[in-house]
Amino acid sequence: MHVWYTLLVLNNGSLDFLVIGDWGGLPYFPYRTPIESAVASQLAKYADNHDVEFVLALGDNFYFDGVTSIEDSRFQETYNHVYQYDSLDVDWFFIAGNHDHNGNVSAQIEYSKLVKRWNYPDYFYPLSFTIPGTSTTIDIIMIDTVLLCGNSDSDYLGKQPEGPDDAENAATQWVWLQERISSSKADYLIVAGHYPVWSIAEHGPTKQLVQTLMPWLHKYEATAYFSGHDHNLQHLQYTENNATVDYFVSGAANFIDPSLAHKHSVPEGVSRFHWANILGLGGFGHVTATPQEMTFTFADAGGNTLYKQSMLPRKH
Repeated sequence: MHVWYTLLVLNNGSLDFLVIGDWGGLPYFPYRTPIESAVASQLAKYADNHDVEFVLALGDNFYFDGVTSIEDSRFQETYNHVYQYDSLDVDWFFIAGNHDHNGNVSAQIEYSKLVKRWNYPDYFYPLSFTIPGTSTTIDIIMIDTVLLCGNSDSDYLGKQPEGPDDAENAATQWVWLQERISSSKADYLIVAGHYPVWSIAEHGPTKQLVQTLMPWLHKYEATAYFSGHDHNLQHLQYTENNATVDYFVSGAANFIDPSLAHKHSVPEGVSRFHWANILGLGGFGHVTATPQEMTFTFADAGGNTLYKQSMLPRKH
């Protein structure tokens, strides 16, 4: 059963949230990378300075093989002990990545019962927000791209998923997803998954998402698609049938990979921004939504603004 989360927040006139992916530490001491620690520290500063209401965590929550059970010590070592700042004691909303599916994703879902800020109600689920003091709404549809497309097996070989393990399960999610996208009347509509639709980096575009999801995003005039998987920061913008959708990859919260292996795998002119500074300490996304526009900002762990992209409300 998929229940809408509906939150009314207190930051009058705007809504701010953070977007991180591929943040999941290490399976051995110290159970975190220097990048994860640096990003966590900067996330806390952003949350303080921008009245952040929630965090979207877009998969690969625990490297390299997820967790084994709800009692797994990785919940403490890689999450609670790292993101321990008061300003990050807000709602976190999770989806699974390919590394999480190497372990027990249902344990991550069950962990929602133990920790208030850990919100993971199901493998895929909808979120709905209203910008306070306005009637402006935001729908965020959280999807499990591994269940839809299959596991990519190895990050380091750059393999593409070759199809879902359970075709019937995938079909159920596709039907649900199309219904959610087509029926949304929100002023801003975001779909968020682990695998990217478009990417110029190691993994590149995800074939099943390009073939099935992308046409829906344009047909129903979605605002944006958020993902991780590739360990860098990217903005890609694609126009089809007079509808423009912005694609953001935020996968630099634990590792950084400068690969441009698929720079020729996306249509010409689609790639607008790519950051993978191997001397840097990672990065993340920050979204500010007002009735007038939604702005996506990429920042690094040093607090530097790397890139901004603004998007207008959907047409009704």
